[in-house]
Amino acid sequence: MDRSVYTEPLVSRYTSREMQELFSEKTRFTTWRRCWVALAEAQHELGLEMVTREMVEELRANIENIDFEAARKKEAEIRHDVMAHVYAYGLACPKAEPIIHLGATSQFVVCNSDLIIQRKALVFIKKSLVNVIANLERFARKHKELATLGYTHYQPAQPTTVGKRNTLYLHDLLMDLDAVEALEKKILARGAKGTVGTQATFLELFHGEMDKVRKLDELVATKLGFSGVFPVTGQTYTRKLDLMVANTLAGIAATAHKFAVDLRLLSNLKVQEEPFAKNQVGSSAMAYKRNPMRSERMTGLARKLMNLPADFAATYANQWFERTLDDSAIRRMDIPQAFLLADAILRLFNNITADMVVYPEQIARHLRQELPFMATEKILMACVEKGGSRQEAHETIKKHSVAAGLAVKQEGRENDLLERLAADPAIPFTLEELTAMIGDGSEFTGAAALQTEDFLDNHVVPVLERYKDDLGDIDASISV
Repeated sequence: MDRSVYTEPLVSRYTSREMQELFSEKTRFTTWRRCWVALAEAQHELGLEMVTREMVEELRANIENIDFEAARKKEAEIRHDVMAHVYAYGLACPKAEPIIHLGATSQFVVCNSDLIIQRKALVFIKKSLVNVIANLERFARKHKELATLGYTHYQPAQPTTVGKRNTLYLHDLLMDLDAVEALEKKILARGAKGTVGTQATFLELFHGEMDKVRKLDELVATKLGFSGVFPVTGQTYTRKLDLMVANTLAGIAATAHKFAVDLRLLSNLKVQEEPFAKNQVGSSAMAYKRNPMRSERMTGLARKLMNLPADFAATYANQWFERTLDDSAIRRMDIPQAFLLADAILRLFNNITADMVVYPEQIARHLRQELPFMATEKILMACVEKGGSRQEAHETIKKHSVAAGLAVKQEGRENDLLERLAADPAIPFTLEELTAMIGDGSEFTGAAALQTEDFLDNHVVPVLERYKDDLGDIDASISV
């Protein structure tokens, strides 16, 4: 590694080798060559006599045989990357050289290759996504009955369970998976459409036989592994699709961001934490700290990805008529970055959710602090059942609740509402009876445990069963 020049952190620190390889120059240019092979083979099969089987086989045999230096020198001379690689391919395939790129525009290889690579990248994304879902399914099921304090406005609200809270993230991840699956169906081949999408050159090659031109479009798409071809294009496939891709990946980032911020808040409360390595250093100065660095990193990466769709929207909106070149430079950066960011985020997401730590005693402590307030309605009803006046009991409970709340905030005292109520003759219960009335908080969680089990069984498990071959086989280690 040359440490005297800038290195992209997404590659050096955060992403998987398989995603890095997918967006490498080698993958890009070998995919271009596969497109040229598909075009030549389809032209041969449709009877174009100038394209022979021998030429097709020569092209196929040299897909991996790329002279990158020859291509680089040619591009420096002619200022055109596609034609530079046509030249380099021709050096390796002297017999086929005359028919390489026959009838095609540069975007034949660029667009079709981009679509192929993005489709493969989505397979990686989907695999990572379902493994996060599997991790959270196990976690939610394990803790479906563990009562914990719920929050609205980040203020103590009613109790929920740790499992139920995590079904909320699971629900959003299932929505993300639905979006990826829907997107996959929209990725078709650009096909063989010609310079501005009119197929004029191919119509000329086949002497006006439109049926063969249509068949060429379809054959190329099939040979490249697509189920279909875009019915119309300009010089490029619509950049609207790129925007849809960006929005889908940004949706995953938003889910991850929400989860990571919540976990950072839980970490501050000391009730739940991300994994913490044995020799990990939390702070250079404060040796006791357990900073949620993985969640913080995931937040930062997600923030970057969530903001990328604006680039894609502007690129799409500025494609004048059949095409303008201001999409080229930004797409070279933004498309790989979008997928690499999603890969990095899901890598962290898997790492964190595989081994999260829960502290039940600390959870119980937070519940004890708030449960007396939450149980006041139950205590009120019990007073009435004992023959007391609802209005009098309500006034007594209100007076002591306000006093106990002020003592907690102003004096830093523990919540002593139950002691205050037990000591008041207007409340016909002992401290032991009031404590038993409240319990551990589980009876205040409503249907949380049942909802969790129903959701996991009926919505999550069927998805995991559908993707069972993708589960477990994933490297979720982090570099730093």
